[in-house]
Amino acid sequence: MFWRKHLDPELFDAFQRHAALSVEAAGLLVELFAAHGRDAELGREISALEHRADKITHETIARTQKTRPAPYKRAEVHRLISALDDVLDQIEAVSQRFLLFELGRVNDGSEEGAVVAKVAGAAPRELGLVLLDATRALHEAMQLLPEQKQSDRLLQLCVEVNRLENKADALYRDGIKRAYSPGTDPLLALKWRDIYDHLEAATDACEDVANVIEGIVLRYA
Repeated sequence: MFWRKHLDPELFDAFQRHAALSVEAAGLLVELFAAHGRDAELGREISALEHRADKITHETIARTQKTRPAPYKRAEVHRLISALDDVLDQIEAVSQRFLLFELGRVNDGSEEGAVVAKVAGAAPRELGLVLLDATRALHEAMQLLPEQKQSDRLLQLCVEVNRLENKADALYRDGIKRAYSPGTDPLLALKWRDIYDHLEAATDACEDVANVIEGIVLRYA
């Protein structure tokens, strides 16, 4: 089904490996928000995953040049792997800013940490969990993409990612509202705004992947 008869099987493996890295990175991001005292190490692990994903992206694009599928199929491969790459890029952007802004002090017991916690509330972790669910749905979709008679489940997964993106939008608005509540230090508000912007961008990127998948399903089902 779909591209099985027309694409190198290793391309499907690349999609699956890339999506699996996003799931792992999103899980680490949730841990990072929990601030268990290993922030810097978690950030390095996320960056390492992003570098591995970049390598998969470059190898995938190069492989399409060697195997030379039909131009429109090559374009679909590029759109899909690039959209997957955007997800991990945004996850890394969140983790690096979280560390740079020292927002992991939420649980350190200090007065400043208490202020950070009050401004953040539960929104960052909740957004991280939504993002994790979205990456898991995409990983399942990548596993099903080359299989026979899976178009209904693939479309269900696309709808689920869309639902999660809508949920993330609501959490984003709540987080921004809390960050800019009266009495909040403007610099702290801007830091959280940057975090929320990239978290929203990550869930938007997941939806972009789902849209590419949906287009493929409708073309080849």
